[in-house]
Amino acid sequence: MASHGISNESVEKNFTEPDGLDPSLDANLEYNMNHTKRGMALIFNHESFYWKLALDFEVKAFDDYTRDDILTVITDAAASSHVDADCFVCVFLSHGENGHIFAKDAKIDIHEITDLFKGDKCQSLVGKPKIFILQACRGDKHDEPVMPMDVVDSQALNEVVVDAGVFYTLPAGADFVMCYSVAEGYYSHRETVNGSWYIQDLCEILRRFGSTLEFTEILMLVNRKVSLRSVHNCKDPSAIGKKQVPCFASMLTKKLFLRPKKE
Repeated sequence: MASHGISNESVEKNFTEPDGLDPSLDANLEYNMNHTKRGMALIFNHESFYWKLALDFEVKAFDDYTRDDILTVITDAAASSHVDADCFVCVFLSHGENGHIFAKDAKIDIHEITDLFKGDKCQSLVGKPKIFILQACRGDKHDEPVMPMDVVDSQALNEVVVDAGVFYTLPAGADFVMCYSVAEGYYSHRETVNGSWYIQDLCEILRRFGSTLEFTEILMLVNRKVSLRSVHNCKDPSAIGKKQVPCFASMLTKKLFLRPKKE
């Protein structure tokens, strides 16, 4: 009877050997945050939103700037040297629509801003985190379609209003993180006295955990905190009980910590 066995001499033995750890796949790899400076943080405020940013950033705030003025500031920032900085932050607190954010007099395509910080245009930020925080709507829905309201009352009654819709697309390139006040297609809620839900909760979480938690974990906590809110007092009855959840898109390639700078 013919043997169905295979000769040991004709088979190459298969051994299992331990692979060396690929440094590029180290999940604990962190961005170098030990440069001389934390970095520049630009804040463009067009709706009297409340914002407070510490964490060792060099904060520059601009209220009610025109489109040309904003682009001048952004272009100058992108052209600056960030060699001795850990990262870069840009915050927009405004309204928007159809892929644009509103300045005082006109709207700006988000790509006009983010493109300036890609590696081929801003080499001193290559390999460093570039954080964009955008407080504005991204659509025209709560849980169900409602008519938008855009007027912020000056009275002390703290109501919730909604901002005009905007849709953001993502910049190509590594080390960006895009932080949105609301998921695509939905309104972003803002209280007439206390300001936007998103910025309120982002500020609180940064104050409590900004120097200890990894940045995307901070954003996750903000998502959770905002998602637990509901509209309780609004001139639009159909908005009562509606919800909101922020979102973020991370193109970070390492963990990002904003630990305090050493004296």
